[in-house]
Amino acid sequence: MRTGSSMLNWRAASLALAVVVLAALPTVASAFFINFVMTQTLMMGLAAATIVFLAKYGGMVSLAQFLFFGVAGFMYGNAALEVGSRGLNLGLPPWTAVGFALIVTTVAAFLLGALASRTTGLYYLMLTMVYAVIGYFVFAQVTEISGPSGITSIERPDELAAPVSLYYTALALSVLAYIGFRALGRTAFGLALQGVRDDPVRMASLGFNVPLHRTLAFTLGGFVAGLGGLVNVWWNGQIDPASIGIGPTLVLLIIAVIGGVSYFEGAWLGAFVYVAMFTYLRDLPLVDRIGITEARFNTVIGVVVLLIMVLSPQGLAGIADRFRRRLSDRRRPVAETSDRSEGASHRAQSIDK
Repeated sequence: MRTGSSMLNWRAASLALAVVVLAALPTVASAFFINFVMTQTLMMGLAAATIVFLAKYGGMVSLAQFLFFGVAGFMYGNAALEVGSRGLNLGLPPWTAVGFALIVTTVAAFLLGALASRTTGLYYLMLTMVYAVIGYFVFAQVTEISGPSGITSIERPDELAAPVSLYYTALALSVLAYIGFRALGRTAFGLALQGVRDDPVRMASLGFNVPLHRTLAFTLGGFVAGLGGLVNVWWNGQIDPASIGIGPTLVLLIIAVIGGVSYFEGAWLGAFVYVAMFTYLRDLPLVDRIGITEARFNTVIGVVVLLIMVLSPQGLAGIADRFRRRLSDRRRPVAETSDRSEGASHRAQSIDK
């Protein structure tokens, strides 16, 4: 109990410190760093956290999360643009368009999750990859909702006009998603989902609806990924089918692997590492001499992922967690020795009495 309590306190203190630092960051960091690195980090981390959620609690590795990331963006663009523009031309107010986009994304996630709920392992992974490929071709070929050139001139709500406002929005959504996912793991649904992950046959024999639990988890993951997609389309001002192709889909999985698929905080840590490398790697003097193009950058990322998988399969967050455990293990013998000595002295005093 004491160990579990200390772990909870450590996580709470770490989260509070991280939120304080991130909230104060715009006052000390450059506008470029906030807008092009941290905002991207938070919205990509939000989508990557859904991969961690499904893998950690449900044992489901999904490659469809970036599809929902894109569906929310496309639906917002179609709903928010005025009549006469490309797309559905619904001309809805911005916040009404947000609700429309999230509803469509959630319904799509529920339907696709229901289809995939009876598959597991490699079959689940391949089926969700098929979802991503089909989604790309749907938006690329159906001109009524996008077409090859996508949707441009998408404006964000007036309340989020300033870049720093968008950063704080992404930060708030990330904090809520992190707390919500961790809290869900201790609810009845979360515990049942973990049981389905460990032994679906036994859970079914106990009366649990295994496909329904998987479907609801997939739906929740799609909804949260859609939130990240809204931030993305507000940040970019446009969206096209290429931005949700198989390449970006695999990038999201790479982000989760770099950070650590077993740790929620790893989603944002991996996103920061990836975005920072993509943004600044070309500016290093040695890199300029080598001449790293986008293709070579992908090679560098591949080498980084390979090293992480060999040296630390739990990702960067796993390395940090092991370091914390070693520190706690060094302190624990001192505390246990003092506890034993106090207990021995109390027993000696009782014997004397």
